[in-house]
Amino acid sequence: MKYQSQKVAYWYFLAALALFCIQVIGGLLAGWIYVSPNFLSELLPFNVIRMIHTNALIVWLLLGFFGAAYFLIPEESEREIYSTKLAYIQLIILLIGTLGAVGSYLVGIHGGREFLEQPLWVKFGILVAALIFLLNISMTVLAGRKTAITGVLLMGLWLLSLLWVFAFINPDNLSLDKMYWWFVVHLWVEATWELVMAAILAFLLLKLTGVDREVVEKWLYVIVATALFSGILGTGHHFYWIGLPGYWQWVGSIFSTFEVIPFFLMMSFAFVMVWKGRKNHPNKAALLWSLGSSTVAFFGAGVWGFLHTLHGVNFYSHGTQITAAHGHLAFYGAYVALNLAIFSYAMPMLRERAPYNQVLNMASFWLMTGGMAFMTFVLTFAGTIQTHMQRVVGDYYMEVQESLSIFYMMRFGAGACVVTGALLFIYSLLVVRRDEIIAPGPANPVPGE
Repeated sequence: MKYQSQKVAYWYFLAALALFCIQVIGGLLAGWIYVSPNFLSELLPFNVIRMIHTNALIVWLLLGFFGAAYFLIPEESEREIYSTKLAYIQLIILLIGTLGAVGSYLVGIHGGREFLEQPLWVKFGILVAALIFLLNISMTVLAGRKTAITGVLLMGLWLLSLLWVFAFINPDNLSLDKMYWWFVVHLWVEATWELVMAAILAFLLLKLTGVDREVVEKWLYVIVATALFSGILGTGHHFYWIGLPGYWQWVGSIFSTFEVIPFFLMMSFAFVMVWKGRKNHPNKAALLWSLGSSTVAFFGAGVWGFLHTLHGVNFYSHGTQITAAHGHLAFYGAYVALNLAIFSYAMPMLRERAPYNQVLNMASFWLMTGGMAFMTFVLTFAGTIQTHMQRVVGDYYMEVQESLSIFYMMRFGAGACVVTGALLFIYSLLVVRRDEIIAPGPANPVPGE
């Protein structure tokens, strides 16, 4: 660690890990309710558990992005963060907003819009936190060295924050409501977040492989161009059946097909950088997570997204377990695994120690990735059967759900595997054996500095 202000990232990472733990446990509870529908039905209804599961996912990923920015931007800009006080104020606002949102959900207060259920005061708090972040990061970058990584990261984070304004627009017309809703949800995860992912992945590969910066930057520009080209108009695949003009079926189908390209490029980029790399970096766990993130993102967001993005297929599969299969693997690969990669790389340095517990860390990767892959296959088969029984044959919804119970039991088993891997990851990152502690200094520099 070269700059003292990078220590801000440590507290963002800790907060993110705490919410990550809550998120996966909430997902496991939701998975069990599919098996046993009356479980906790009066104490903690399914809709509340699902809100906590999805909202915790969004917030901990954002905390990870913010922490990653506070960690890598000082190194890229070659200067301290503009204001560490503002960074801590931002973190406090986000945590208060998170606790306030969860408390509201538990007493039945929510906005009723999926992913955007937060009460109005929480939405304003998030907006204030985002503005603080943008000021802090922008001032740091403008005063220091400019690189492609900071430029792309800053563009992604600016667009991410500005798109949050659409969360406040909630028209009475249902078609308009869903259109503005997708402006946040889709343009986050399939456009601006991809820029953040590409920038963080580029930083990690630059540090872990030792490849020349010029090579990394050329790949980065191509990935960003294809992500924005496909992602913005690719929003149209959500407009098929919500009352918007029919031409969106063609626009959405065509540009959604191109959304596979940036994820394929990111996967290729990661492996080519490792192949060309000259550095044998000691942090093998961070490298595994980086390669795993780009690979699983290609299959989850790219391949599984393409499976049901064409409007002729989507007409039958929309809203089935196929959507759940795609969503779980895409989020896990593109963003969850990426955050865990930057955590694995940065946390040892933030704690001034060498990379530690790497065997446990890598074991957690295979547990989580294996569990998520099995869950994806299970939900894909369940969704295929559901599509045929419900949308083609015309069976009643609840009859179809009962027929899928065996798949839901397997999904719960896969979820238990993911939760076990997540807890193992947190343990491997926070608990250090005494013989693994080193005293950083000229004789024992912290690897990665």
